[in-house]
Amino acid sequence: MKSISTRLAAWYAMAATVTLACLFVVGYQFLASYLVHGLALLNSAEFEQIRARLGPDYKTLDATVINQRIRETTEYASILFFIDIHSHQHGTVFYSNNLKGRAIPDVPGQHRYDAEIEGIGKLRVAEFVLAPFDVTIATSASQLRRVMEGYMEVCSALLAAMLAVSIVVGFVLSRLALRPVRLIRETANRIRSDNLSERIPVAQVEDEISELARLLNQMFDRLEFSFNQIRRFSAEASHELKTPLSLVRLQAEKLLVTGNLTAVQEEAVQMQLEELARLSRIIEELLFLSRAEARAISLELEPQDPSRLLHVFAQDARVLAEHHEQHFVLTHEGEGTAAFEAKRVRQVLLNLLANALDASPRDGVITLHSSLRAGVWRVLIEDQGIGVPADQRERIFERFVRLDNHGDDNRGSGLGLAICRSIIALHHGHIWAEAGSNGVGLRVAFEIPATDTSTDTTKHSSVSERSSAMPV
Repeated sequence: MKSISTRLAAWYAMAATVTLACLFVVGYQFLASYLVHGLALLNSAEFEQIRARLGPDYKTLDATVINQRIRETTEYASILFFIDIHSHQHGTVFYSNNLKGRAIPDVPGQHRYDAEIEGIGKLRVAEFVLAPFDVTIATSASQLRRVMEGYMEVCSALLAAMLAVSIVVGFVLSRLALRPVRLIRETANRIRSDNLSERIPVAQVEDEISELARLLNQMFDRLEFSFNQIRRFSAEASHELKTPLSLVRLQAEKLLVTGNLTAVQEEAVQMQLEELARLSRIIEELLFLSRAEARAISLELEPQDPSRLLHVFAQDARVLAEHHEQHFVLTHEGEGTAAFEAKRVRQVLLNLLANALDASPRDGVITLHSSLRAGVWRVLIEDQGIGVPADQRERIFERFVRLDNHGDDNRGSGLGLAICRSIIALHHGHIWAEAGSNGVGLRVAFEIPATDTSTDTTKHSSVSERSSAMPV
């Protein structure tokens, strides 16, 4: 049982049921003791009635008179009592008819005991001395046994009912008791890098859960402060580096234009300019990511027809595919609009396409499938490369993560997919990676909420181009 509420309910039910069972056991002992004591009182009352019937002159009476007096008194009680009177001189003086000539067993030294007679059953026996007679009176214990059996049946039913009720009550109580913990879990689950300002509500009650909530809020305060420092450093460092890099680039370009450089020197300056351009691009990307994570970027989301954007993108994809001599296939299904900023979505498509082209072999096919249905605009870009292991598919959307790509010298910054994820998040969508068709290659997909879709009339467009690509 992994759930704490389930364990608490089980423990509560077990404790309540075991406690009730112990009380029933104690009650069983007390009830049996009281019933036995009641039988003893009945035997004593019957003895007093016999003594009163015999009268004070019972010692002078013969056995016939004694038998007659006692039988008149006990005949009506023969269903309840078994009576045996005897003396050491005369032997058995009287025995009730229900004994059928059998004597009540005697236990030396005992005046209150249990006995059993074949054909009659268990008896509760009491011995009384009425000198010179010994009066033995017994009462059937069968009714006592039936009462105790009924008690056990009732207790068993009550225990079963107690178990069922205590499970329900325990589960309800545990849910109520753990409601603050669930609230902490739900709130903590919502607190992410893009939502560090939310805090866990703290109840006014001073208990362990409230103290835990305060400690977690203090931890989130420290995390938010650290994240803000990192974002501020990234943004400020990126901004501050742009000016000196621009100056270095201008000086290098000036050397190329006005300097008397040898061929080797000119090549070295050209290489510096390329690296400066690459470094400037990385800085711009880091600045964008910092602003996106801080929610400092506001997009102009307008309802648009995605097919128009995809038609223009297909023309650019033809140019980007030439270098790799690959096929590019675009399909689109559904009609309607989705709220997006065309420039940013185009940036996502270009990044995903460039990655797919770099990963796929020559003469491979890059497939882009778009669909508008069920209030969602979904785009999938699939390549025919070596794919990405399942445990790495989420990691590729992190910063500076670059996987081996056929051993080529990939000059990418490792920020492209991280930027894609930030852009899609700004569109209130999500992006993910999965295995390609038949387990070949990699498929990257993203979804953006659609504003108006219609599946009655389906529009299909397909573009198949053989062209070259340039890395973006």
